[in-house]
Amino acid sequence: MNQQPVLLPYADPAFVADPFPLYRRLREDGPVRRAVIAGGLDAWLVTRYEDGLAALSDPRLSSDVRDASDPRLIAQLPEFERASMTSSMLRSDPPDHTRLRRLVSKAFTARRVAGMRPRIQEITDQLLDAVAPAGRADLVADFALPLPVTVIGELLGVPADDRHDFQRWTDDMLVRGARLPDPAVVDEAWRRMHAYVTKHLESKRARPGDDLLSALISAHDDEQRLNHDELIAMTFLLLVAGYVTTVNLIGGGIAALLAHPDQLTLLRDHPELLPDAIEEFLRYDGPGIARFAREDVEIAGVTIPRGATVLVASAIADRDPTRFPDPDRLDITRSDNGHLAFGHGIHYCLGAPLARLEGRIAIGTVLRRLPDLALAVPPAELRWRPGGLRGPVRLPVTFTAI
Repeated sequence: MNQQPVLLPYADPAFVADPFPLYRRLREDGPVRRAVIAGGLDAWLVTRYEDGLAALSDPRLSSDVRDASDPRLIAQLPEFERASMTSSMLRSDPPDHTRLRRLVSKAFTARRVAGMRPRIQEITDQLLDAVAPAGRADLVADFALPLPVTVIGELLGVPADDRHDFQRWTDDMLVRGARLPDPAVVDEAWRRMHAYVTKHLESKRARPGDDLLSALISAHDDEQRLNHDELIAMTFLLLVAGYVTTVNLIGGGIAALLAHPDQLTLLRDHPELLPDAIEEFLRYDGPGIARFAREDVEIAGVTIPRGATVLVASAIADRDPTRFPDPDRLDITRSDNGHLAFGHGIHYCLGAPLARLEGRIAIGTVLRRLPDLALAVPPAELRWRPGGLRGPVRLPVTFTAI
């Protein structure tokens, strides 16, 4: 097998717009490939589905970035990610992860998520009410961005008057444009957000409400509670998991439908297919999940050295033809869709039910309320965010004004 590292050319607009031909060649070349990823970092890509599934539940592969041997990896993380390394559920392994997930699960329940359905529908309708008379919109800036940030803001009990600043800081920290973000802008936004969340936590401790943050503060297990740093880290994890990925699910899902008119027509005619369609959007263009080798690990006959970064990119593994027939075809009727977009094993995304609910309501309502929906620009002119959280930067559309 050729183990010369392959460069993933994130600076090349053609690759960012359509990385899948290169991903397909990498998968065909071998089950594990060395690659140079964003920031010039070295990683080992797991390219096939079954190997990715196994890697995500392998205890020899850590979620703790401190297990990485390349010091540049931590140095290149934004300040808010470095600050949460020792207290984030996302970056921890058992037994710390077990304790954190158990406590968070007591507050972030299926019942709480299900109870948000009417409010998510209301927010969705309000956003579409604002654009429907114009007959055109940017469905990222006008819809896919404000919807999840409003949902997360309300979930955390952020007052309505504070949500403009809250969204601006979140955008600066997390929303990737066509270029990689400016670290100074990210760090300044984190400092402002950290100060705000710290003050907000104090307010919720003094005056608890019927919101997730109040529930997280009060959650306990054998007298164990989330400490201050863990609460801060959980707030930022909710932003990452509940905001950026949902923006990409909504924006990317609508873009995929517009690029496949047969699937758009099928979904309009058969809205009962929406749950399967959401899973297909997640499979079709999923994120990457990083792990770090605690020891030398063999995957598919390839020995990966201790300290190496192992990247399970669902955008590659979820297009493995040995698992998904005709994998490069968008097929909203695909029923056996065990994609890896939400991970696997103990780190399976706790926010997956909320993301699915928002995606179903958002995309279903757009198709119901915006007749004759079409791209306002040629598909080749759409710009995409580079890296593991891929999604359209803008999604200009036209439709029949209402």
